[in-house]
Amino acid sequence: MKPTTLGSHGLCLLMAAVALTGCGGGSDRGGQAQKAEVVEGGTFTLGLSSDPGSLDPQMSAGSSLFTVTQFAYDPLVGVDGDSGEILPALADSWQVDGTTVTLTLGDGITCADGTPLTAAGIADNINFVADPKNKSPFLGTFLPPGAKAEGDDATRVVTITLARPAPFVLNGLSGLPMVCPKGLADRSALKTATDGTGPYKLVEAAPGDHYTYARRDGYTWGPNGATTATKGLPATVVVKVVENETTAANLLLSGGLNAAAISGPDAERLAKTGLYAATTPALVGEQWYNQRAGRATADAKVRKALTQALDLGQLRKVFTSGRGTPATTLAANEPVACHGDSASGALPATDPQAAGALLDEAGWTKGADGRRAKGGKPLKLTLLYQNNVGSGGDAAAELAVQQWKAIGVEATARSQNETTLINNLFGAGDWDVSWVSVNVSTPDQLVPFLSGPAAPDGNNFAAISNPGYEAAVKKAMATQGAAGCRDWLAAESKLIAGADIVPFAANQVRMFGKGAEFQTPGQLVPTSIRMLAK
Repeated sequence: MKPTTLGSHGLCLLMAAVALTGCGGGSDRGGQAQKAEVVEGGTFTLGLSSDPGSLDPQMSAGSSLFTVTQFAYDPLVGVDGDSGEILPALADSWQVDGTTVTLTLGDGITCADGTPLTAAGIADNINFVADPKNKSPFLGTFLPPGAKAEGDDATRVVTITLARPAPFVLNGLSGLPMVCPKGLADRSALKTATDGTGPYKLVEAAPGDHYTYARRDGYTWGPNGATTATKGLPATVVVKVVENETTAANLLLSGGLNAAAISGPDAERLAKTGLYAATTPALVGEQWYNQRAGRATADAKVRKALTQALDLGQLRKVFTSGRGTPATTLAANEPVACHGDSASGALPATDPQAAGALLDEAGWTKGADGRRAKGGKPLKLTLLYQNNVGSGGDAAAELAVQQWKAIGVEATARSQNETTLINNLFGAGDWDVSWVSVNVSTPDQLVPFLSGPAAPDGNNFAAISNPGYEAAVKKAMATQGAAGCRDWLAAESKLIAGADIVPFAANQVRMFGKGAEFQTPGQLVPTSIRMLAK
């Protein structure tokens, strides 16, 4: 197959509470943006709510890293944001035959240092991610476990052999960035530098403050045939770390930023000014419980009680400042692979009295002061959430704390920046409840986060073990593509009913722009940026 048009890749694994995460967004041309002329040689300044940390594109699932990765790296294939059709990127043709995937690379593709892209180099990328010893979070998410790759430089063909059939293998490859040979040979250099085939190259890194990218000459293999010779494409991109959403909104209005994703009440303030906005659907509210041994939330009765104590509709309204809608599936990015509703029938109704009874059954009884304890140990919980959710997120966290307090649970809400939060979830594990959304468009990409080895040995940061989910997944994996969606949705429902995960809000996240326009089907697409005349 060899399609003639290319949309940007549509799969995004983004660990963030309210990040720009969906795939297949639209735009709202407000103000005078639609009438402005594009200008040459400009500088595009993007506000990012968290520092990405190490810039190695294959070693973190954080949304901040995923955002900056798009500037310097390309995937093998793309996915059309509307139709879900697999489209060319580094590979211009492909074939899937059972457990064998073959991809033929396009001509003339080079790394930023001028080195030609080779099939052997692509195979090295795949084999690195496939090796469990390397602990890439993309293994099992964008690349099926057990995959092995070989590359033939003479024919430019990469052959991937799978351990078993994978229902959405090409969709996964669309989210896997490819690193060039020097970066593969010295991965430590990738922490503060880039080595990819993308349209930009990192020229300055000031961690915690900004990252500067310079446009490459001769880039001709971008989405939809995009090149870096396109008029209006910025010559320089500055990614500036701005953790406070109100500060980012003010910088947009003053011209200090050209783009930033804003989700809280500041979004309405910006919308009223007529700023350009690219919209992206996202699952923004997902509650997880730490099920490691020794945690109170390892007990299913405690998890179900904490879920029943919450008024999820009220929580959604506060969290999204009234703009959110109920979540329906866990893999909700456009283009959605499996349509349906795995959530509403599995989520429990709000019932504080029943929640209290469950805690009693679990041995957490109320004392004279109204607080619950077990064996002399008080029931104290820590709720972690990301610091870029605005005042609505802060208010929602306090609401949850109050509703848990009403059933005798003492909870503390703490906001953290994305890097700190991810390190805590995947490393220290010092948390009880977290609000963090894993946004993907195919349900198989969620499997390593919802089952298997617990972090830090795997991606299962909540240490979930749900035999019903695992059995349903096994059945679903045996069927190619959307034909298995009924089983995938059934698997999700088992998790939700077991209070392993609580999806409570979906929303349209907006990236606002001033002095520039762009597209955000999944992430900000670098080759879509157009600098506008003042």
